[in-house]
Amino acid sequence: MELKRLNKAISETGYCSRRAADKLIENGSVKVNGKPVGLGVKVTPSDSISIHGQIITVEVEPIYLAFNKPVGITCTTDTKIRQNIVSYINHPERIFPVGRLDKPSEGLIFMTNDGDIVNKILRSKNNHEKEYLVTVSKKITSSFIKKMGNGVPVLDTVSDKCLVTKVNDFTFNITLTQGLNRQIRRMCTFLGYEVTKLKRIRIMNIALGNLKPGSYRSFTRTELEVLNRSISGSSKTEEASKRKR
Repeated sequence: MELKRLNKAISETGYCSRRAADKLIENGSVKVNGKPVGLGVKVTPSDSISIHGQIITVEVEPIYLAFNKPVGITCTTDTKIRQNIVSYINHPERIFPVGRLDKPSEGLIFMTNDGDIVNKILRSKNNHEKEYLVTVSKKITSSFIKKMGNGVPVLDTVSDKCLVTKVNDFTFNITLTQGLNRQIRRMCTFLGYEVTKLKRIRIMNIALGNLKPGSYRSFTRTELEVLNRSISGSSKTEEASKRKR
């Protein structure tokens, strides 16, 4: 059976990050098969992991959902936060968002219980496309489209070149492979435009389509197969962090 580091096994349940898991292990809050354990322990899928006496490893089929996040919902697993995405969906199983959309934005976000696929998708260097439909406060010029596509200063860096096309006088389509915080809004602000509506309509091979706000659907078998093929060579978090050092 596959052996996995305990902190990784905990993070893949969506309970917390690996770093937070290490702290829980260090302070004795974690048990494996009812016994206290230390850092560096490896577990198998059949092992029972509990935190503060609560078992977090229950055999559940992988869940992959496409959710149309409405404006006003916060992408967090912290259920103490009002209008959090987990409580809003109220799924019977423990699921968590892949990445985030800021509160004023809407559109497609993945929800899953598969931590491994989360790590692979979120690696920014994997160049996974995310497509948005953006409405701004004043008429779009050809200069604006060109500058957005060539990259503008954002958060002490310059955004990567990207595909930007004009839809109408106030709306444009943009496809990013970066994941900078509030990237599109910051790019527009730098060029003197205010975003009035931002909607993500595609992540990689999966499109929002006609999914209504607040609704979700499972990935189709074909969607999941294509997605898995596209991330098969993706760097996992631990491997990539080693290369950064």
